[in-house]
Amino acid sequence: MPRLRDLPTSVRAHLGWWVRDRFPNRKVVREVQGVKMVLPWPHRLPDYAGDGPYGQNLVQLAAALSTSSAPVTVLDVGANVGDSALQILDATDAQILCVEADPYFLEYLHLNVDDDPRVAVVEALLTPDPSTEATTAVRTGGTTRFAEGEVGDALPTITPEALREKYPSFSDLRLIKSDTDGYDVELVPAITEAWGGTRPVLFFEYDHRLSRLAGNDPLAVWPRLEKLGYHDVAVWDNGGRPLGRTTVDEIGGLTAPLEERVGVKAQNYWDVAVVHEDDAAGLVAIEQLVPAAQRL
Repeated sequence: MPRLRDLPTSVRAHLGWWVRDRFPNRKVVREVQGVKMVLPWPHRLPDYAGDGPYGQNLVQLAAALSTSSAPVTVLDVGANVGDSALQILDATDAQILCVEADPYFLEYLHLNVDDDPRVAVVEALLTPDPSTEATTAVRTGGTTRFAEGEVGDALPTITPEALREKYPSFSDLRLIKSDTDGYDVELVPAITEAWGGTRPVLFFEYDHRLSRLAGNDPLAVWPRLEKLGYHDVAVWDNGGRPLGRTTVDEIGGLTAPLEERVGVKAQNYWDVAVVHEDDAAGLVAIEQLVPAAQRL
């Protein structure tokens, strides 16, 4: 019988996940890319991040948008355990509004950010449709999507308009981050519309498979953003490595890699940052991270 250390790395990783998944409520303190945080033991973040660029594109973007006169204001939708907020605050001065609807991850979010006055937590499911009844949290590894079901473990909903009205100190958003497992393509334009003429930079997970699983057309997001005045797009792979630049009117024709299967179940997804055509500072920020000369 082979020893554990002799097995391929991927096999050992999946065995480790299987063991950790047996203890979903065990709390651990981990240092992820230099930042300490409380996590549930099964959470995949430390495995995905390692010492690589995973998740650092968002952190670098927030830092690039910072100015000496005021902290960068961030809306973190799908805040999970607060890992993005913690890493942004470690890199730059910021004020962050965290929105999370899964009670399981909310416990860790509060443990991680409640002592920092720069962070506010909203316990609700952000949705453009006030009649949404997403009652079941479907958890996989370290992430959650919401679906209709019989188990009422999701929190009440809130619309982007109501969120802005309830938190006036965030009325001038500079950066919107959304990671909601397939709802981003509907939610990001709705948030942008609710925040009117503030023209925040948009950063979201762009996943064709999860978008369709949630009942959304992933390609429909680009014409909506174009109508709102957005133009330039920076693209990273799902490991945080820059792939190149494009525009909202061209990206729909470049998404073939997102339809390719990788392995047995996994598929590709992208992180994207989208900048308004009148946002010169936002364009400078993404140029630092993904130069326009690097075409997608």
